[in-house]
This record gives sequence, structure tokens and C-alpha cells, in this order.
Amino acid sequence: MNPAPRHTLQDEVRYLILAGQREGSRRLAAALRSLSLTPAQAEVLDVLRSRGELTLAELGRLLVCEAGSPSRLVDSLVRADLVARMPSPQDKRAVLLSLTRDGEELTERLGVATTELTAFMTDRLSPEELHRLADLLRRLLHGTAGGDALASRFPATASAGSPRSEK
Repeated sequence: MNPAPRHTLQDEVRYLILAGQREGSRRLAAALRSLSLTPAQAEVLDVLRSRGELTLAELGRLLVCEAGSPSRLVDSLVRADLVARMPSPQDKRAVLLSLTRDGEELTERLGVATTELTAFMTDRLSPEELHRLADLLRRLLHGTAGGDALASRFPATASAGSPRSEK
């Protein structure tokens, strides 16, 4: 008879986070398929929609889906006429990225496509549970590239749940 495998709560938490990420990614990819977008492309469009014109470096600091420089990702969106590049009026060496008219229209459809996913992820929790989960995830990701990007994108909620010095 084999002994029962020993798993810790830490093991379970790790797998719960991975399973949640996998389920979210699967559902997001399915929602975006009809728009012919990848999750990383959708994130770029969402950031540009909410922030307006950005340089490539500024955009890169706000992305979670794309590690490093998002230049190839942006190139694909420029080729699809969803993102435009234009010289910065303040700094002729800098290039600003913005949504084209087609990109703006697609971001509206993107919001509709992701509503079901957002509801799946949030409607199962009470408002208090949702706040607590967000606080815990912010604390878990504090000091990581993804955590820093999200803190920059959502500063009001990030400061409300910033890690405390006591544990």
C-alpha cells in the first residue's frame, strides 16, 4: 500500500493560483477569438484606450502579458491598423502610440467580449471577498514586474491595498 501523498497548504495555493490563471487565460482567449486578437494584443489596446498616447517604453511598463519590449506586439497592431505611430510634438526623437479609429471601435467590442469573463471571475465573490482577494494578490505580486505594472495602471486601488509592514 502506497502512503498518501503529502501536500501542503502552500502547494494547494500554488496550484489554485495556476489553475485560476489557466482558466482565465482559456476563457479570455475564447472571448478574443471572434475579434482576432491575442490576450497580449487586447491588453495593449486596453492600456491605450485608458491612458491615451504613450511611448513604447511607457506602454511596456504598464503591460502584464508582454515581458520586455512590446515592439513586435505593437508592430502587429500597427500592421492591422489598430495602433498608429506618430512623432511626439515635445520630443522629435520620441514616437507616440495611439489607437486608430479602428482600434477605438475594436476596444468597445473588446469590453463587451470580456464582460462574461469578468463576471465569471467576480460574481462568485461578495464585494468584501473581492476586495480581500485583490488585497492579497497585490501583496503577493508586490515588487514583481507584473505587480508594478498593475500598480501603475490602477494606482487608486493599489494604494488602498498596498502591502503593510506588519504581517
